[in-house]
Amino acid sequence: MADTDLGRRLSGLIGEESGGGGGPLLGSLIGALGSGGGQSVTGLVQQLREGGLGDAVGSWVGTGPNRTVSGPDVAQALPYQTLDHAAHESGLTPEQAADRIAGVLPQAVDRLTPDGTIPAGTLDEVIREGR
Repeated sequence: MADTDLGRRLSGLIGEESGGGGGPLLGSLIGALGSGGGQSVTGLVQQLREGGLGDAVGSWVGTGPNRTVSGPDVAQALPYQTLDHAAHESGLTPEQAADRIAGVLPQAVDRLTPDGTIPAGTLDEVIREGR
């Protein structure tokens, strides 16, 4: 499935070993936000900013230190159905999924925006092409 492939690429992007689970969980989350790998980096960042994580997201996109977020912060920033879908796909509760997403999201967004700008294209394209 596209979500699984994207999850593997996200695991590679964040330097996660196969047992960590954050990359595949992010793949499921992104699949729920957009269809499959079609969600753009811009769309993901916009969703998180609109959900109240604007300052944290700004630090991830910028070139300075990354602010951390909590699981409850992530849960509040995402539509419940999106988080529930990602949790279900990963065999987790929504609370567990939010905690794991909070642990990998800052690094993932930071690596997707290495020069402090948000690249054009889908997340799948950006990861595949190493932009």
